[in-house]
Amino acid sequence: MDMSLTLTGLAATAALAVFAGWRGARPPDFQRGPRMVPWRPLMAASATAFLIFLVHLVNLLGITTGQTSP
Repeated sequence: MDMSLTLTGLAATAALAVFAGWRGARPPDFQRGPRMVPWRPLMAASATAFLIFLVHLVNLLGITTGQTSP
């Protein structure tokens, strides 16, 4: 993946994590029924994807994040 695709993925996953966090933190409305979208697990998954994109971006910038053998 190149830099522009990585930055797009970072922005998309950050926006999804913020939106899902906001929706998951709202109090339940029992008149409308149960929530059909699991917002909290979706927030956690998108935050995990954000961290993966962030590590990939750091690797693209030339910093090694993995283990190196001696």
